[in-house]
Amino acid sequence: MEPILSQLLPMLTALWWPFCRILAMFIGAPVLGEAVTPVTVRILIALVLAVLMLPLTTTGAPIDPFSMHGVVASIEQALIGFVLGLAFHFAMSVIGVLGYLVSSQMGFSMAVMNDPMNGQSSDVVSALLSVLSIIVFFAIDGHLVIANVIGQSFKAWPLGHGYQPLLLNAVAYNVAWIFSAAMLLAIPVVFSTMVVQLGFGFLNRVAPALNLFALGFSVITIFGLMMLAQVVRFIPEHYVRMTNMVLELIRQQMQVAIHG
Repeated sequence: MEPILSQLLPMLTALWWPFCRILAMFIGAPVLGEAVTPVTVRILIALVLAVLMLPLTTTGAPIDPFSMHGVVASIEQALIGFVLGLAFHFAMSVIGVLGYLVSSQMGFSMAVMNDPMNGQSSDVVSALLSVLSIIVFFAIDGHLVIANVIGQSFKAWPLGHGYQPLLLNAVAYNVAWIFSAAMLLAIPVVFSTMVVQLGFGFLNRVAPALNLFALGFSVITIFGLMMLAQVVRFIPEHYVRMTNMVLELIRQQMQVAIHG
């Protein structure tokens, strides 16, 4: 029994490091890190990928996971994986911000429903756009792209070589384009509903006896839905473009880590 344990312990120790990085990436990644994905499924997928990526995580000197060096190495792996997953989550966050902007303009912010994606309540438009972004995520093989990125990250940031916070800085500095991209997508709906509201405001000055508040709410909602139907067609294209931006950001940081 002891010879078997002596051979099994090094393998389990080597399996622990990629498991920490992959599981932390799944926590921050879109779809896989949402509440809709059970924790057991997330752990199982991380364990399978850790076994497949064992050849990429071989190090010269073994690290004892129960030592202080092992604790620091575990935190390092978890930080790298979480930052990589958070970078991919930015593209999904754009769709969520777009849903809140559009629903607030159309008056749908009052229609709140339970969102199973994050375990919280959200408006109907945001929930529908989130489902659309999930479909696009799997349509472009986003899960395979994430697995490829996590495999390449072991070459850029190998185990035991330390972690320079260049990737974290680059991800933090690119948070601003979430709001800019969402605002660019929401401009047609926001501008059209604003024009309708201004038109009803002038009409209210001409005929103050009419109950234009109730009529204007319905017209703005219908007009906003018509504009949303036109904007939805371009959301998959924008999502793919934003994902390519995230991949380019990660690729640049990997090149800097490899050549630096």
